[in-house]
This record gives sequence, structure tokens and C-alpha cells, in this order.
Amino acid sequence: MSFLYGMFFGISFGIGLMVAYARYENVRSRRRAELANIVAAFSRMTVQDSRKLIPPEFYPPWVVFQQRQKLNWLNYQLDKLWPFINEAASELIRSNVEPILEQYRPSILASLSFSKLTLGTVAPQFTGVAIVESESGEEGITMELEMQWDGNPNIVLDIRTRVGVGLPVQVKNIGFTGVFRLIFKPLVDEFPCFGAVAYSLREKKDLDFTLKVVGGDISSIPGISDAIEETIIDAIEDSITWPVRQIIPILPGDYSDLELKPCGTLDVKLVQAKELTNKDLIGKSDPFVVIFVRPLRDRMKTSKTINNELNPIWNEHFEFTVEDASTQHLTVRVFDDEGPMLAPEIIGISQLALQELEPGKVKDVWLKLVKDVKVQRDTKNRGQVHLELLYCPFGTESSLKNPFNSDYSLTTLEKSLKSETSRAEAAELGKMATQKKSDVIVRGVLSITVIAAENLPKVDLIGKADPFVVLQLKKAGNRAKTRVAHDTLNPVWNQTFDFVVEDGQHEMLILDVYDHDTFGKDKMGKCIMTLTRVMMEGEIQDSFHIDGTKSGKLFLNLKWTPQLVLRDSS
Repeated sequence: MSFLYGMFFGISFGIGLMVAYARYENVRSRRRAELANIVAAFSRMTVQDSRKLIPPEFYPPWVVFQQRQKLNWLNYQLDKLWPFINEAASELIRSNVEPILEQYRPSILASLSFSKLTLGTVAPQFTGVAIVESESGEEGITMELEMQWDGNPNIVLDIRTRVGVGLPVQVKNIGFTGVFRLIFKPLVDEFPCFGAVAYSLREKKDLDFTLKVVGGDISSIPGISDAIEETIIDAIEDSITWPVRQIIPILPGDYSDLELKPCGTLDVKLVQAKELTNKDLIGKSDPFVVIFVRPLRDRMKTSKTINNELNPIWNEHFEFTVEDASTQHLTVRVFDDEGPMLAPEIIGISQLALQELEPGKVKDVWLKLVKDVKVQRDTKNRGQVHLELLYCPFGTESSLKNPFNSDYSLTTLEKSLKSETSRAEAAELGKMATQKKSDVIVRGVLSITVIAAENLPKVDLIGKADPFVVLQLKKAGNRAKTRVAHDTLNPVWNQTFDFVVEDGQHEMLILDVYDHDTFGKDKMGKCIMTLTRVMMEGEIQDSFHIDGTKSGKLFLNLKWTPQLVLRDSS
């Protein structure tokens, strides 16, 4: 009997092993088929599919998605062609670049030309090419080429200053990295299948060079090095940098749609600066400001010079044309005036991207001055500049009520302000349409309530302070003052003063905070503001930092009652 049980168990165990092995092979085969399907699906995946599946934060460090394709074949051929390109292009570059440098030549230089120009033996390298599908459209092709050049050209500039000094200046150690954009448009059914090519420097990643006077030291003549460097950079950035573009017609036709066109206006009010670096050994600097969107000589605005002052107040208004608010910048350069015989010495520079401005809204900004906006060469405090900015795109003027006849010349800011006038006032002003071109004078009544102050500095040896506020309209000279609040660093006044303002566009309100003493007064700090915000909003209540204090604040309520009049521009 035991023999039968053993045989039955052995047969059953063998059959079980065979069934298990068959099932294992079946499952293994199915899994291998599924894995093969998965591998095949991965092989059909594109870069875009990979980006959808895996978020960027989970990419390993060695994974890099390149939009631009390599151009090793082009660089190899360019190296062979470069000696011939150097011979053929040097004179062509000289004849085309000299007029551009002349256009951007600073006033301190009488002439600027090439005495020698060769491109050297090192060819530029194209590190990538890409088609910009989002901007190509059906009528054209947009291509971007990334280029790098660490060249050894032989470039000597023949420079002559206003005082008659001639200098041969060599441009050395040029390093450049950037992305050029080529637009082939429109596409046509005639060879070479496009009507024109527009090219532009889409992105300047790096530009560096050194200047050296042949047989001398350029630093021995103050201001010359900075003036030449600014001229070269301005010429490059403004003549070919996007949105500026150069158009080469290939086939006859009208290609005006490729040209750079204005898209809006930018109103800039230069209010003041503070804590400027002193550039003079005797006395203080004599600052003035140069402002521009494009560094063309006829489109750069210069403020008046404030003599012997490191905290100047200008309160000047300028208007600029904008071609591309998404890429252009407002540049502010502050100089120390050294007189008619010497070049002005730069105090600092700052830039603001126009894309940070909200169309139709006034932006109040303090810009920190630096030595170089591209390369932070030092961390020295060079001061700050206070601006009020208003960007108005073309086509949005209809959203602003315009009670004035179109014959009157108005700034964009004035157009915004005049929407505050009543229809009755507008109708009465419209009767004056037969007059000459006029400017708007924003006239009205400014009501100022000095509410309180807090965190004033302690200036008395015994006790706290006895603060009061002196209010003054800078242009009109009207003054008023609050009562004295005794023995407090957090005074409350709640006093209201009314001022008749004859020209609100160019008026400033200055509030000086003093400590009253028996034999005089000690200045604790001050607030300076334009009337732009209160004229735009009608009434504001806010706290304002008191300059000269660590954390002092002045609480004010400002109310504006407008009455616009016209002034004969003659």
C-alpha cells in the first residue's frame, strides 16, 4: 500500500512541476512581450513627450535638452574660408561701421574713424542653430544662430578730441557671445523663395574688450576711455540689437512691414537723486543726467546741471518713443560736469526694463546706480535716482477722456490728468481751439492734512523732541508750518493747509521736519514728492518715509481739486 502512495505522490509532484514550469514560461513570455512594447513606445517618444512625463526638477544633472543643433560642419568650413573673408570684409566693415560710430560719437570727441582694421586669424564659431516656430508663421521663417568669437583683430581707432589732441586707440582682447536672429520673409514662389532677409542681434550674452593708446596710457586723459567704451557699446546695442533690425532685399518689393515701427510713448519725470558719490576733490559734484531708450544723439535727453550738490532735485519731464516694450530698456546715466574743456565723469548708471511698466499706470521708482549694468565691477554705493514713469501704447489713447482739441500739444501724462476735469470745463476749453498750439497747465487747489509722525529721531540732550513741519511748494515758494508738538517722538497735528497751485505738472511739495529749540531749530529730516499721484487719484492718504531718519514716517492726507488752463507755447 505504501508503494502505491509513494508512486501516486511522485507522479503528482512531477505533473505539478511540469504545470508550474509551463505557467512560468507563459508568464515570462508575456512579460517580455509587454517590455518589448514599452521599449518600442519609448523609442517613438520625442523630447516634448519626455518633458510631459518627467518634470524638470527630476532631471538628472547630465540630462540637457538642446533646442539648437550643432554646426560643426559650418565651423570647419568657416575656418578654411576665414583668411579670405578677412581680406574681403575688412574694407567693407570699415566703410559701413564708421558712419555708425559717427552717429553715436559723444560730444567730447571731434572725430572718430578707423586707421587700421583687420579681423585677425581666429574665426568666429557658430555654436547652435534653431528655427523659432512660434514666430515664423505661414509667411516667413525665423532662424536663430548662436555665435562665439574670442578674436585677435587688429583694430586701431584714430580719435581727435575737442581740444585738438589726437589719439591712436587700439581695441584689443575682444570677446563676444550672442544670438543672431534671421527672418526670411515673405515666402514667395520665385527663387530663392523669400523676398528679403532681416537680421538682428537677438541676445547679447557677453561683450568684452580693452582699450589701449598706442604708445601711451588712455587713463591719463580723464573721461576718454569711458566715452569711447560707451560709444562702441551704444553703437552695437542700438544699431543691430533687437528690436532694431537690418533689412536686405533679395527680390524687388515693398518690405516696410519688416521695418522697426513705434508702438507707444514713455513719459519720464526725473524727480531727484540722493547720496551721489562725490567726484570732486574740492567742493561737491555738479550732477546732470542723460536719459534714453535708444542712444541716438537726437533721442537722448539731458537734464540741467545742479552745481555743488549730492542730493539734487531736477523735477524735469521728458518723452520718448518706444518700439518694443517687451525688450527695450530705459537707461539713466548720472555724470559730474567737469566744465567745457573736460569730459564729464560718470557717477553711475542704471537701467529699467520697460516690460515692468503697466500701460497707463504711473510707476514711482528709485533706481540704484552702479558702475556697469552688465558687469558688476564693484559694490560701491553710488546713490539713487527717483523717477516717475508712464508708458502709453499707441491705440490706447481712446481709453482716456480727451476734452481737448487735437491741435494742442499734450504729453501722455497730461492726457491722463485731463480726464479728471469735468465736461463743463472741457467744453469751455474747447472754445479756445482757434489759438496757437498750447501746453496744458494743471492748475488747482492742493489740500494737505499733516496728520502725524512716528519714530522721529531724538535730537535733544534732555527730553525727547519738540517737532513741527514746514510745508513748501518748491516752484511757487508758498510756505506754511504746523504747530509745535512738545516733548514727543510720535507727534499728532491733524492740521490742514490749502495751496493754490499754478502748474501742478512741474510743482513739488517739500516737507521739512524740525525740532523746535529756544534759540533756533534742528532739522530732523524731510520728504520730497511730486503732485503726480494725487493729481491722478484725486485724494490719497498714506505714510511717507522721512529722509534723514532711520525709520521715521510722516502721515499725510492729500486732496487735489483740478482746474486746467492753456498756456501759449510761444
